[in-house]
Amino acid sequence: MGQCSVSSSPSTPADDHSHDQGADQGAVESDGGVDRRRAAIAGHTGDVDTARSLLDHAVPKVRGTALGALNRLGALRESELRDALADTDAGVRRRACEETARWSQPFPPSTEPSEHPLSDEPLSEDPLSDEPLPSIALPGALAEALTDRLLDDDDTVVEIAAWAWGERPPAIERAFELILTITTEHSDALCREAAVAALGAIGDIRALPTILRATTDKATVRRRAIIALAPFDGPEVDEALERARSDRDWQVRQAAEDLSS
Repeated sequence: MGQCSVSSSPSTPADDHSHDQGADQGAVESDGGVDRRRAAIAGHTGDVDTARSLLDHAVPKVRGTALGALNRLGALRESELRDALADTDAGVRRRACEETARWSQPFPPSTEPSEHPLSDEPLSEDPLSDEPLPSIALPGALAEALTDRLLDDDDTVVEIAAWAWGERPPAIERAFELILTITTEHSDALCREAAVAALGAIGDIRALPTILRATTDKATVRRRAIIALAPFDGPEVDEALERARSDRDWQVRQAAEDLSS
């Protein structure tokens, strides 16, 4: 009789556990966990080169963390920020909007690169400070890139773009007009809320009718709209505050009381 072949034995529990460990490790790597930590550490240790090398990482979360690290270090270039605002991933675009709100540059927008080779390298006296930056107009191309995000297909990006404009007034005219439209017409209440808050921060008197209209929106938007009335005065504002003091939402009533006191 011929020798029969012996089939391979089934995997042992130990083998299965080893396989699971490998799968878990692969999941961590596919999520960019290691490189994301590298980017974060770089932002706290002054390692500009490492942070910059991760801006083009395949994993969006790594790109976003690298972007924040460079901005924290005062080394984020305007061109890099513009690229991130146009990223294919909505999460990166949101992060780019946030970073635009606190981005600064070393030279005036009119400075020619030929005169200052490093003019694309933002620098602040204390890049690690949590103090808000003075209100300095964004350079034209960057302002347009942030404004484009007010038209983003992802509502969460629109929300953060509107918030960013409130953090970095003055808004360019196109941004201002889009924020007016978002406040009254956007289908997402969070976007309307962020937009009306931005109008209050911008403080342009032309926004007053839109803010007053927002005081009749849903409660979360009404609260923001009442607070957004702070830079304005006049009979219409007084009437809106009077109505808000009897609003069915206690936070709206509280906001009105705070502004009236």
